[in-house]
Amino acid sequence: MRNSIKKTLFFIIGLLVFINSTNFALASPASDNSALVSNPHIASLAENYPGYKQQAIYSSTTKPSTSDTSFSVIGILQWVTVFITVGLLVYMVRHLWFTFNRLFGTQRHPFLDIDTATWPTVTVFIAAHNEETVIANALRALIETDYPLDRLTLTPVNDRSTDRTKEIIDEFVERHPNLIKPFHRVSGKPGKAAALKDATELVTSEILIIFDADYIPSKGLVKHLVSAFFDPEIGAVMGRVVPLNVGSNLLTRLLDLERSGGYQVDQQARMNLKLVPQYGGTVGGVRICALKSIGGWHDDVLAEDTDLTYRLLLNGWKTAYQNRCECYEEVPEAWPVRMRQIKRWAKGHNQALFRHTIPLMRDRSIPLIERLDGFLLLAVYIVPIIVLIGWLISLLAIYFDHSSLTTGLLWTLAFISYCGLGNFSAFFEIGAAVYLDDNQNRLRLLPFTLFSFVISMIAISQALLEQTIIDRLFKRAFHWDKTVRYQRPSILQKAD
Repeated sequence: MRNSIKKTLFFIIGLLVFINSTNFALASPASDNSALVSNPHIASLAENYPGYKQQAIYSSTTKPSTSDTSFSVIGILQWVTVFITVGLLVYMVRHLWFTFNRLFGTQRHPFLDIDTATWPTVTVFIAAHNEETVIANALRALIETDYPLDRLTLTPVNDRSTDRTKEIIDEFVERHPNLIKPFHRVSGKPGKAAALKDATELVTSEILIIFDADYIPSKGLVKHLVSAFFDPEIGAVMGRVVPLNVGSNLLTRLLDLERSGGYQVDQQARMNLKLVPQYGGTVGGVRICALKSIGGWHDDVLAEDTDLTYRLLLNGWKTAYQNRCECYEEVPEAWPVRMRQIKRWAKGHNQALFRHTIPLMRDRSIPLIERLDGFLLLAVYIVPIIVLIGWLISLLAIYFDHSSLTTGLLWTLAFISYCGLGNFSAFFEIGAAVYLDDNQNRLRLLPFTLFSFVISMIAISQALLEQTIIDRLFKRAFHWDKTVRYQRPSILQKAD
């Protein structure tokens, strides 16, 4: 199997090199006189009809401004294409590196077997804003945890809810007053980060674990997450997110594939290679002293998880990933909801990119390979935009390269082929994740992920346009779009 994989890899790399060399050769602008020589049809006309040759040469020499303009435009497009190609090649190698590491590399699960210990005090936040349909399920699951109850506090963070969220929380508090200490926030700055910032001020425990209200933790999950903090270098920990409503429709099945690739391969490979696993904002936790050492939560960000990951990294703390710590979440079941979610993630991630790239690359206390991986993770929401620009450039080449229509069409074909084969590494990563999950039937949906990619590319492009131009022009503040919940209120039960 390994020999066949190696042959396939070498074939793909060789084909990419051929495509790229063809791309650059086709992109080189040719003068009109060289076109006369290279085109046998025109050469034949010029030989039999001297006047035709003179007219052709005259037309090519009496319009220098058009030729110069074409040359300059083609030159610019060529250099932009070089930049795009190099960027996509880097991400292609990254995807393949992570995938082969997960398939054949040494796997790091350093905290998996810790079961008996002197456990630290823990506060569990359940972030909730208008979560009447799901909050009871999360609380009920956490009440049944096997973490020592005398070392545990459950704190539902009710952020300005206007539905029955407060009433449901208070029902649980009446039955478990020593375990559940709610935080009802009735005013203040909107957004999850702002709510976490206010609630954290009241925390007296050593470790803070966070779940969103639509997550259903297993009985041993809290203990497994906390075990990572026995390593004094660990400032944050992240578990694996698994969709709960996979069977609802095509979208939820595609998001299941996406989550599988992102966690089973990407996150675990970063953990294996000692790179930059990302704290994801839920199904994770942070050491309180580490959080205080970096100034606490920033309430002016949309992606408090990405922001926290990099501030911890820049201050000498590590983030651990626990692939065996699985927790179930609801994923969007409608494409408009998914697009709003992607736009929020893209804006928050790009905000972290603008804030942390320069400090990260300048910090020589962080190994170079770790800094490079950190930058590639920050820039991940720029990649779909780069691909979109590449597609547009390939179309523009048809109109600006006057030497031959065939040249422009071949340039377009070369770039599209490159995108298809170069980005195959991402599909290979998803396929490997499905294999590792031992659920190969999901591979039949793999071709549909291209459609999901196009939708995400449109949403991310809209987010960047709004973030860099529209929001600044109209001075619009960041807005938090809450993800729609799909569990029916009828499944709710009274507190046990």
